[in-house]
Amino acid sequence: MVEMTIQLPDTLASELASVEDRLPEVLAYGLGQLSPVPNQVYRDVLNFLISQPSPQELAQFAPKPEIQAHVSTLLEKNRAGMLTAVEQSELAEYDRINHLVTMFKARTLNYLKQQP
Repeated sequence: MVEMTIQLPDTLASELASVEDRLPEVLAYGLGQLSPVPNQVYRDVLNFLISQPSPQELAQFAPKPEIQAHVSTLLEKNRAGMLTAVEQSELAEYDRINHLVTMFKARTLNYLKQQP
C-alpha cells in the first residue's frame, strides 16, 4: 500500500475526518464518478448557453482552441489505435458534448432558414 500526503481545505478535512477509516473507499467512489472531461469544458458550454446567444452566435459556437487541439490529438491517437482506456472515455464524453451542441445548432439552422 502507498502512503500519500495531501493538502485539503479545512472544511473538506473536517468532512473526511468522519469517514477516515473508509477514505480509500471514498476516493475510489469519487474517482468512479469523476467525469473524464474537465469541469471547465461543461462550464464553458453552459455559460455560453445561459448567456442567451443569438441564433447566429449559437451557429458559430466552437470549443476553445486548446480544447479543439486536445480533441484532435485524441482523434489522431484513436486512428493510430493508441488510446488508453481513460482517453477512450474522454473522447466518448467529448463526442457526447459535441452531439448535444450539434443538436442545438441544427435547431438554430432551421430557425435561421426561416428568417428573411
